[in-house]
Amino acid sequence: MKNVLVLGDGGWGTAIALLLHHNGHKVTLWSNFPDYADYLRKHRENTRFLPGVKIPESITIISELPTPNCELIIMAVPTQYIHAVLTKIKSAIRNSQSLIPIVSVAKGIEQNTLKRPSEIVSEVLDYPKNKIAVLSGPSHAEEVARKKPATVVIASTNQRLCRELQRIFMNEYFRVYTQSDIKGVEISAAVKNIIAITAGICDGLELGDNAKSALLTRGMVEIARLGEMMGGKRATFWGLAGIGDLITTCISPHGRNRTVGVRIGKGETLKQILESMEQVAEGVWTTRAVMKLAEQYKVEMPITREVYNILFRNKNPMKAVYSLMTREAKPED
Repeated sequence: MKNVLVLGDGGWGTAIALLLHHNGHKVTLWSNFPDYADYLRKHRENTRFLPGVKIPESITIISELPTPNCELIIMAVPTQYIHAVLTKIKSAIRNSQSLIPIVSVAKGIEQNTLKRPSEIVSEVLDYPKNKIAVLSGPSHAEEVARKKPATVVIASTNQRLCRELQRIFMNEYFRVYTQSDIKGVEISAAVKNIIAITAGICDGLELGDNAKSALLTRGMVEIARLGEMMGGKRATFWGLAGIGDLITTCISPHGRNRTVGVRIGKGETLKQILESMEQVAEGVWTTRAVMKLAEQYKVEMPITREVYNILFRNKNPMKAVYSLMTREAKPED
């Protein structure tokens, strides 16, 4: 049994807490919001982010600085807030007698620095990379929390840590594979959210199955192009963290990024959508970061560029579709 600290009271953080509790570990769920932590302790249900799923009394819920007696930390905070949260609780984590392994389950790229979640963790906490892992794959919180089958991958440069985490997370409804390509896994996890927005726009505009299939296929090409240029391994992009997560995010009604796209396709503005959402749609902010990365690495990403134009330059979605469909003819790559 491990003493596990889960940072983040969102749907995924709560689902991970429930999963690890099911596996027999002692779990503490940390919230950055004292009022909501009080609500969770009282009602034992995350009605804001994961309604309908009870949180057992044996899961401790806190909002104060965590004590450094845990043996594993799960970083389940949205990417754009990781730096601020870790800065806030750094002293508590670093007071531990030994470095506690950290698993990031965030999916995004920090806007200002263009850093991946594991890089933010390493920088803010001054942590060695061999103490950090990432978990990703097709795994919506709504389904994992209800013990529906899911299969994911854990990546780290430390394969011994990977195997230990595999044992900690894996059970009869949550299958875990291991690998070492932490870059490829995190890039896939981030960029697929952009493609999910396009899939939602496609659904909102009622463009049909042919168009959506093409978007997913060519979107996966964009993910792999950027990922390989940044040092990821090609095989990663066609595995669970790549094509697997992309499919789930683009077809599931649970997907926040797809939902943003659907609403844009139906005529709402980005401002209207974001003001009405409780959860964070990582793909919106990742689009800004990935456009900068595409320019930095000189990678052609036409779908991503059109999403950027729609979100931040108020381009009409149908005009963006026209722009994609009338690009210069070329061989398939």
